[in-house]
Amino acid sequence: MRLFRFYNTCTSKLASLVFAAVVCSVGFSGAVVAGDEIGPFQKTDWSCWRGLNHDGIATPQQAPMSWSETENIAWKVNIPGRGYGSPIVVGKFIYLATADKEKQTRSLICINKKTGKREWKCDVHTGKSTPPRNKKGTQASSTPACDGKRLFINFLHDDAMYTSAVDLKGNILWQTRITGYVVHQGYGSSPAMYGPLVIVSADNKSGGAIAGLNRETGKIVWKVKRPEMPNYPSPIILKAAGKTQLIMTGCEKVSSFEPLTGKVNWEVEGATTECVTSTITDGKLVFTSGGYPKNHVSAVKADGSGELAWEKKTRVYVPSMFVYQNALFAVADAGIAYCWENATGKELWKGRLAGTFSSSPVLVGNKIYVTNETGETFIYRASKDQFELLGKNQLGNECFATPTFSGKRIYMRVANGAGKDRQEVLYCISE
Repeated sequence: MRLFRFYNTCTSKLASLVFAAVVCSVGFSGAVVAGDEIGPFQKTDWSCWRGLNHDGIATPQQAPMSWSETENIAWKVNIPGRGYGSPIVVGKFIYLATADKEKQTRSLICINKKTGKREWKCDVHTGKSTPPRNKKGTQASSTPACDGKRLFINFLHDDAMYTSAVDLKGNILWQTRITGYVVHQGYGSSPAMYGPLVIVSADNKSGGAIAGLNRETGKIVWKVKRPEMPNYPSPIILKAAGKTQLIMTGCEKVSSFEPLTGKVNWEVEGATTECVTSTITDGKLVFTSGGYPKNHVSAVKADGSGELAWEKKTRVYVPSMFVYQNALFAVADAGIAYCWENATGKELWKGRLAGTFSSSPVLVGNKIYVTNETGETFIYRASKDQFELLGKNQLGNECFATPTFSGKRIYMRVANGAGKDRQEVLYCISE
């Protein structure tokens, strides 16, 4: 049985530019209007899935290296319901998504970063739930994104995917139906932001779509129909081959779009049908991975030439990768850490961790933090020379959400207990 987690969520290239109007060229008459800049953000903000630069790399400050239920915990707060999306941090507050199966609510929660006090809860949808079929999925597996004024979140509702905007006081501003959605395993794609747009995706067996919405109004500016295949990655915006590109993997292709218009730049083979991870680049190559019907990690040239630089049959299905010092670092679902040479795919080393992984590794300075599904976090050195384990820490007994790093603190979403006694908790880890 294909078991994987649908927390994959928001990836974004933050841009503080005001764009001139651009006429949509994919079947919609709307135009992108100049408006709202994204941010500005503080260096300690983590405003979307995988951080300010959408790459899984935190600001190079020293994060705690040891913790437990009683050690280096500044505060902890119970989170109602269930969700595997990561928290984000903007200014003085933390935001995360959750879902209550009994009440049939899908919600956003705001928590005070300093105290752990819950400031508000906004029920974005109530009733007409669309539950996952895979036991590692939840109805709140997406990570929200924040442009400094609004929060954006994707939820399934009434057999469709909706994107919603909520203000920073917890009031719904707009909701837009993107596409019908047939659940195969679950849903976990997260919003990305670029210029005046929030960009979302909902690949599924009914066809699905990727779309760019005006961040102020929720109006669909452009929309591209996708293949009738189940697929789970978030849209990601990268600077590669000398231009800004919106990349989607899966559905058996690596696809590049112009983020402001949805116009296709290029599409090449180099991905399997079902992918989960968030794509990354070194500026020349786009690195993708997937897990069904084949396991693969591949490097595709980002210039649209269609050239596949290299490919491996390693199963990096759910945890996203990152690039550092001309090396590609990855953690396989089965608990093996890898380091490959970017250009050639040459294996530089591999090291065994323990357990099964759905959370993604994060680079902090020259150290890598990654947490397995039972809440054990491994810290090892980001070196091309060898695998060097530096520490291990346990918190809770279940973890699917990638930890969020802000300044010298770690915000970790885990669960304690099981069944009716299961309780999700957000911990603030601080020395």
